[in-house]
Amino acid sequence: MKAIVIGGGIIGLSSAHYLQQSGWEVTVIEKNNFEDNASYGNAGYLCPSHFIPLASPGIVQQGFTLMWNPRSAFYVEPRLSWSLISWGLKFMKVATKEHLEKSAVPLRDIALFSQHCYEELGKIPGFEMAYEHKGLLEYYQTEAREEHSHHFADEAKKLGLEAEMLTLEQVQAMEPQAKLNIRGALYFKCDAHLYPQKLMQSMKSLLQQNNVTMIGGEELIGFEMQNSKVQKVKTNSNVYDANLVVMATGAWGRETAKMIGHDLLLMPGRGYSITLQDSPFKLNYPAVLQEGRVAITPMDGNKIRFGGTMEITSTTKPPRMNRVIGILEAVQQFLPEFKIPLPPQKDVWYGYRPCSADGLPYIGKVKENVIVATGHAMIGLSLGAGTGKLVSEIANGEKPSVDLKPYNPSRFS
Repeated sequence: MKAIVIGGGIIGLSSAHYLQQSGWEVTVIEKNNFEDNASYGNAGYLCPSHFIPLASPGIVQQGFTLMWNPRSAFYVEPRLSWSLISWGLKFMKVATKEHLEKSAVPLRDIALFSQHCYEELGKIPGFEMAYEHKGLLEYYQTEAREEHSHHFADEAKKLGLEAEMLTLEQVQAMEPQAKLNIRGALYFKCDAHLYPQKLMQSMKSLLQQNNVTMIGGEELIGFEMQNSKVQKVKTNSNVYDANLVVMATGAWGRETAKMIGHDLLLMPGRGYSITLQDSPFKLNYPAVLQEGRVAITPMDGNKIRFGGTMEITSTTKPPRMNRVIGILEAVQQFLPEFKIPLPPQKDVWYGYRPCSADGLPYIGKVKENVIVATGHAMIGLSLGAGTGKLVSEIANGEKPSVDLKPYNPSRFS
């Protein structure tokens, strides 16, 4: 039985791994070279703590407020686009307290499951990803964010997650080499992190060792279908027979779903990151700067990554270096000694996250033999391994490891 996985990010590669392990003959098709997608430049978090969806109360008002700030962390580019309008209308409708409460358990469950899958991958001989289970600190500077953190910690504990409020003195003792300008931090002991580049290289090597066919430089252009079943996958270079198709096409998920007549409410959200090697700026623990909406991750022993922004824009727009300036300014506000010069554009990574209309991923069948796996927004790497395992369970008709109903890709149809 032949499975065609479209997309070479962490979700596509994880899907390919678990399908191959369950007996499928797998081919992965990637339009680029498997080296530059959103799975590489992210913060590397495996974060059950991220159980609040992007579509949450206050985010719409905040988006309007920040729209005119070129260095803001959240930005929606105003433009005449039916894709943006239809997505935005649904996003605004679901950004409620009720939706937040309903989403917490599904996001927690898939994150914990995925973290377990990564830990199992780490037991494979030669599989390296610089995995560390040290937790995540969420720094705050204001009384309002401290109050929010107390509430957030209480909600996390109700979900069975380890969360602890720390004073400035406690956090400073954990980070003695860095001067902190904060009131305190919320410490999520349940979180882990890894180095995305090592993870992706290990995944590719594992697939190649297991005779998964990896095809780069071919772009999907369509399908040959009979009734509601895909028979062949067509790229700009070849045609492939398929018993199963997995669409793990990330921020391009809406366009690829349209090729089989499915409207997937999805928009690309661009993020930026800078990675320093052997840097004088050091932290022991990953940290989120709450007011600045920036993530900082010490990685792989001698690296530190600074990343952030959610820029709802077209995938054809050139990068905006003002966003990078905003990241570096936020870092210095929290860590005054971290005076990081603006790097040249060639040294700045940017990529597109697939943002669903309600902040939950799309995982499930949209045709008889087509599975969609996208819409993970900023937690695609965190949920990547678990999503790949779920794809395999769906394909094989097995009982899913977590309840799939909240991720139904047809929930807005």
